[in-house]
Amino acid sequence: MKKKLLSLLLCTSMLATLAAGCGSKTKEADKPKEGEPTTLTMWLPPLDEDTEGNFKKLLAGWEKENNCTVEMEIIPWGSYEERWSTGVAGGETPDIGYMYVEMYPTYISSGLVTDLSDMVEEEDYKEYLFLDRGEMMGGLYGVPIVTGVPFVLYYNQDILDSIGEKAPETWEDFARICEKATKDTDGDGKIDQYGYAVGLNSGSMSNLYVLNSYMYSLLWQAGGDIYTDDLKEVAFNGKAGVEALEFFKSLQPYMPENAMSLSGQDAFSTVFAEGKAAFGVTRSSASNETTFAKDYPNLKNWDYVTSLKHKEYGTFGAADCLSVMSTSKQPELALDLIKYITGPEFMTEYHKVAPGAPLTASEEYVGDPKMERIVTEDRDKWRPLQAGPCGSEILENYAAHIQAVMEGKQDVKAALDESASYANDLLKEYYAENE
Repeated sequence: MKKKLLSLLLCTSMLATLAAGCGSKTKEADKPKEGEPTTLTMWLPPLDEDTEGNFKKLLAGWEKENNCTVEMEIIPWGSYEERWSTGVAGGETPDIGYMYVEMYPTYISSGLVTDLSDMVEEEDYKEYLFLDRGEMMGGLYGVPIVTGVPFVLYYNQDILDSIGEKAPETWEDFARICEKATKDTDGDGKIDQYGYAVGLNSGSMSNLYVLNSYMYSLLWQAGGDIYTDDLKEVAFNGKAGVEALEFFKSLQPYMPENAMSLSGQDAFSTVFAEGKAAFGVTRSSASNETTFAKDYPNLKNWDYVTSLKHKEYGTFGAADCLSVMSTSKQPELALDLIKYITGPEFMTEYHKVAPGAPLTASEEYVGDPKMERIVTEDRDKWRPLQAGPCGSEILENYAAHIQAVMEGKQDVKAALDESASYANDLLKEYYAENE
């Protein structure tokens, strides 16, 4: 009960503060007078080794043209959500904020995030390729800045060749190849080559890494989702969710014996990348061809499948956005800055420092050729999460129950039903407080 109350507080603790004034529209008297120098504030996590320095160089022209100074606060990933919650509770918010899906529901419900629907034109949807992925909960609440880098299924072509297989397309293909690839290659009686390099320990990452890497893809491929369409309940314990987790559990004999203590990142780097597994999952990058050659010298002959297909295609690709806060005194200027940052002039240069998918039709792809199909022919095979209330608490609990299943502590249906009950109680209390 104590845990449930704490989670509910995390979902709702900021609403009273926000309702007291954060959602109000900017008064004309508060706006800077035309021609006066002005300032915009922006909160970001670190997006590269020197986010502030790289952004400032590329924003110099925009700042001069608009007589505006952009002040950035770079907040460590580990304390990012905490900074937002304490800032909002203390009446401190930026003009522009970087947000990921799990953050949006509470802030949208409280009125802190500006709906941009009436501030963009049809032409913006043609130019900004992923703008529709900023749509959630009935409005347009962000402009994607980090996207096009989904978690994909990498495979070792040499291992597949050795067992007479080609790249998998379906769950059936994948399971068959995993079984054939799992073997004792040196005759000492111990398995030393695996089908699937999986790590289920969160390591230095959040428990959500397990979902990002392995579970969302299977859930969506089975035709399921986290929430029901109205966001009033969760759906991951339905038929599709059960099928997805049962399939994942069935692959356990083809995973490393230490999968429960191995982190997902270590499973990829120390098992798959060392040539000891047919398959591994990690977040893709436009520079993978270059970085893999440097970081994984023993991985010579690899390729990837963006998504398997069962009933549908689907794998997780973040669509982290820049959003205009409703507390901003200059929402139009803030949106102009967001469009500049995500636009071709800024991003063509920034992606030379931090490779990523082109965000606009006017920006050329500058990454490794091998990775380009992720953002061209395979663009519809990956997607962001649903934005739903109490997202972080619900997903952390869901991940913990998946780990319990993989440890053999719970069976699939019981674990999913228990996690869904926890989630639905949270949602019921959330809506009771906020409708």
